[in-house]
Amino acid sequence: MRRDSVALALFVAPGLSFLLAFFLLPLVLMVRTGASGPDGAATYLAILTHRPYLASLGQTVLLAAAVTVATLAVAGVLGVFLARQRFPGQSLLTAMLTLPLAFPGVVVGFMVILLGGRQGLVGQVSLALFDERWVFAYSLGGLFVGYLYFSIPRTVLTVKAAAEKLDPALEEAARACGAGPLRVVRDVILPGLKGALLAAGAICFATAMGAFGTAFTLATRINVLPMVIYTEFTLGANIAAAAALSFLLGVITWAVLGLARSAAGGTVAAAG
Repeated sequence: MRRDSVALALFVAPGLSFLLAFFLLPLVLMVRTGASGPDGAATYLAILTHRPYLASLGQTVLLAAAVTVATLAVAGVLGVFLARQRFPGQSLLTAMLTLPLAFPGVVVGFMVILLGGRQGLVGQVSLALFDERWVFAYSLGGLFVGYLYFSIPRTVLTVKAAAEKLDPALEEAARACGAGPLRVVRDVILPGLKGALLAAGAICFATAMGAFGTAFTLATRINVLPMVIYTEFTLGANIAAAAALSFLLGVITWAVLGLARSAAGGTVAAAG
């Protein structure tokens, strides 16, 4: 019995050491740093009452929520379609959908600039057609497009895998009972995809909340929380506020992931 306990301890020790060194210890240091400023622990209360911080937080949450809703709407339809239909080139299309996952945020931001920047494709076409240059890359609209770019592929793959496990006989039975297409979607398909949609939506929200590279590339007029944290840390040298804001961002993200995990029955993976 003692030998088994020793073997178990040796087996678990590397994982616990990694958890302590790279998660718990940095988290404790971040919390302590947030309380190390002139206001002490009141820094955490101050960031919740400071209007610019609250505006940035609200803007970040709304952007992440909008990206999540749009991603689930687009990727849900596309994922079910790819799971149900068979056509030439489907494997190639599915492989191409995973391509954006290989791009870092800075590259995605640069691609948005090429599309909607001052010299971008949309601006050139609108100038030729309407004598007006349409520019959206350096705003929340550009960031929204960038986040959609790398959120849709992973969600499509998640929904596709879940849709392939649905029993088509349930849909046929619903149609035989007189259910129309919308009711079949509402009463059969969506309940069957609930876990996958919650899992994908939670990770999409968490990624949009904390993504930095794309926002940094487009950050001419973007005031999302990761950029505020970066500014406070590097330009303002306000390390306590940056740490407190980082902790707040983490708490909100972890709370959303926890709620989604509970609602989905524990199928939500941790976001990277």
